[in-house]
Amino acid sequence: MLWSFIKIALFLIVVAAATLGLAHLADMSGGLRLTTMGMEFTLGPLQAVIAAIVVFVLIWLVIKIVGLVVAFLRFLAGDETAITRYFDRNRERKGYQALSEGMLAAASGEGRLALSKAAKAERYLQRPELTNLLMAQAAEIAGDKKRATEGYKRLLSDDRTRFVGIRGLLRQKLEEGDTETALKLAQKAYALKPRHREMQDTLLSLQTEKGDWKGAREILQAKLRQGELPRDVHKRRDAVLALQEAKGVMEEGASVEAREAAIAAAKSSPDLIPAVVMAARAYIDKGKPRAAERILRKAWEAQPHPDLAAAYAEIKPDESAEARLKRFATFLSARPDHEETRLLKAELNIAAEDFPAARRALGDLVETHPTARVLTIMAAVERGEGAEDVVVRGWLARALTAPRGPQWCCDKCQNIQAEWAPTCDNCGGFDTLSWREPQQGSAPLPHGAEMLPLIVGKPSEPMVDAEIPEAEIVEGAEDGKEEAETATK
Repeated sequence: MLWSFIKIALFLIVVAAATLGLAHLADMSGGLRLTTMGMEFTLGPLQAVIAAIVVFVLIWLVIKIVGLVVAFLRFLAGDETAITRYFDRNRERKGYQALSEGMLAAASGEGRLALSKAAKAERYLQRPELTNLLMAQAAEIAGDKKRATEGYKRLLSDDRTRFVGIRGLLRQKLEEGDTETALKLAQKAYALKPRHREMQDTLLSLQTEKGDWKGAREILQAKLRQGELPRDVHKRRDAVLALQEAKGVMEEGASVEAREAAIAAAKSSPDLIPAVVMAARAYIDKGKPRAAERILRKAWEAQPHPDLAAAYAEIKPDESAEARLKRFATFLSARPDHEETRLLKAELNIAAEDFPAARRALGDLVETHPTARVLTIMAAVERGEGAEDVVVRGWLARALTAPRGPQWCCDKCQNIQAEWAPTCDNCGGFDTLSWREPQQGSAPLPHGAEMLPLIVGKPSEPMVDAEIPEAEIVEGAEDGKEEAETATK
């Protein structure tokens, strides 16, 4: 504001001075006399003004010519001058034009054109932090992985571009399947930018794939602190990682640490069935059956599951079938109408040889939801009540092609796994397995009967195969019943 006022004031002063000078010249009667070299010149007012303008123009031209000569001499001597700045601006203009054209070519998928533009931009700009990145990306698009790797490695030498270089090399290693090197690169990139969301997710995925559960839990904690992960989601995923960490500790033989880690995982996420089962067994090993019963009942209320019932049976492994049926009554009362409760009650009654009660426990499941397990239990009930072989054979034949029922299914790719795991074997999704029925029809059972998994466990050898005659199916059912009676005794 002040500088604008000063410029206006100076302009007014110059105008006023010029006006006064012209007025003074106009008042002169004799004009302006100039005497030089014995000659005398008389100029009128207008002629004097023109002469003054010409003199000023000549002086200005002389000054500019002298300045140009000096600048040229300095240019020849290597000093920075207006001439050098002119050529620098020209090169910079051409360089940025080539850089922008190269970026557009890379975005359009024209790798070769982008490479040539990147080389031109590097020649004009001398800015490797810009041109190396474009050259690496253009080489990737063109399929020249060696040149792309060289470009990313050159970025590592500059602190400003080191993260970009590591990220580019990381992507290359992931595409090549070299997860070990990719994990090391991800750890370096995370150390440079710990708040980078993509790098957090990449490192978490690589750590879970390699079984680095402790490191993965640290990443989850960082995402929670930064507000990128809801607290309830963090608790669930941290419990999943804690469970896997506990399994790893158990494999190394440190049972005390494994028990504590499993109990912590179960407390953090009571709906995580594998963690609850492992924690219950840890309580059983510590001689705390009541604590095991408490967490198993809580988990059963959230979601009934056969593994929970199996762990509940392990609390008193030597009890009779009648005592077990009585003890399970309280356990099953939390979800009496659930299908898993009805199936478990039917199996317990079969073990106690109360076949009418087992039939009543099944209810209308044979009609409403005839899974392989339901039909197999029904075959055992018919055998226990003395039905003919053809009736039992009919139920087992239906069980061969019936749906499997709830299984561990991936919510992301619908893959089915026999056992729960923190990651999907098919798509690698983290914490995507849930206990439910597959969306698509499952394949027929590889075995003809699945007799009482809670009471007698899984058969060590296939009882019925697709090529076994029907008569052997009936014999398999009889053998299963005899094993159930032996186990209850």
